[in-house]
Amino acid sequence: MTPKPKSPQVTVWYDGECPLCQREIALFRRLDRRAGIDFIDVAGDAACPIDRASLLQRFHAREAGGPLVSGAAAFAAMWRAIPLLSPLGHVARIPVVLWGLERLYRLFLVVRPGLQSLARRLAPAPRDAA
Repeated sequence: MTPKPKSPQVTVWYDGECPLCQREIALFRRLDRRAGIDFIDVAGDAACPIDRASLLQRFHAREAGGPLVSGAAAFAAMWRAIPLLSPLGHVARIPVVLWGLERLYRLFLVVRPGLQSLARRLAPAPRDAA
């Protein structure tokens, strides 16, 4: 078992009320075997580095000691903290690659509301506490 780092390599802010985000973060938590990422649900009472509305519009992350980044740069920062995805995160440091990933991220933002609706419909119904 790998020991948990003293402080996270990356802090990620996500919308815990979004079923699409919940699934995505669950996947990244499973991949984060070193526990190097601090996932913060901004739908709750968590402290936010910028206004909550801005955090909910785009994906945000901060590598330890680095600036707050969003969009494709935030995904790349998170990928670098996950050994399996680290090579992709490092390739994303190349400006033209990051530029292309950001364009893809912006296209994703256009279809995101539809994907969120689909994820809500596919989510299992909450069980009644009987």
